[in-house]
Amino acid sequence: VQLQASGGGLVQPGGSLRLSCAASGFISDYYAIAWFRQAPGKEREGVSCITTSDDNTYYANSVKGRFTIFRDNAKNTVYLQMNSLKPEDTAVYYCAAVSRPVISLLPRPYQYWGQGTLVTVSS
Repeated sequence: VQLQASGGGLVQPGGSLRLSCAASGFISDYYAIAWFRQAPGKEREGVSCITTSDDNTYYANSVKGRFTIFRDNAKNTVYLQMNSLKPEDTAVYYCAAVSRPVISLLPRPYQYWGQGTLVTVSS
C-alpha cells in the first residue's frame, strides 16, 4: 500500500493550490482518506477527510469554506483543492488512509501514510 502526495509549492496569500494523493491500489479499498498537515513546531492536525463509498466529507474549522476534498476513483486519487490560502496554512501536508470504518480528523486511526508535500503561503 502506497500513497503518493504531490502538488505542494509556493503560493501568495489569497492564491490556490490543488494537492493530489494517488493510491497504489483502489481508493475504494479504504474506508476513508484524509489530509493532515504539520507546521514547524506544531502537532500534526487533521484538515479534511472523505469516505470513499459515499463521499461524506469533513473539514477542520480552520479550512471550512476554503478547502474542498474530492476523489476520482478512475484515477485512484483524492484531491484537496485549497483556495484563499493564508500564511497560517503553511505546512507539510500528508495524506493518509484507513481501512476500518472510522471517521476521524485525528491521526491515530490512520494506518497508511504518504510522504509529505510542502505548502508555503508567503508574499
